Amino acid sequence: MDIRIGILNSPREVAFESTQSADEVETLVSAAIEKGAPLVTFTDDKGKRYIVPTAAIGYVEIGSDQTRRVGFVG
Repeated sequence: MDIRIGILNSPREVAFESTQSADEVETLVSAAIEKGAPLVTFTDDKGKRYIVPTAAIGYVEIGSDQTRRVGFVG
């Protein structure tokens, strides 16, 4: 699952791949915002953790579960 997080006042976004489903990621972000949690933590498919301040999240883009094609498409 491709995940991109836009950070307020930052020209770059945080992008990584996760083994979590789209619903899990959406629930995680929604719960953190609703509860007023200062931080939200994501884990990528290699075990690396990303800790993002909840107040700085501009958007969260959740990609599809489809795998990428390798080679030429005909």
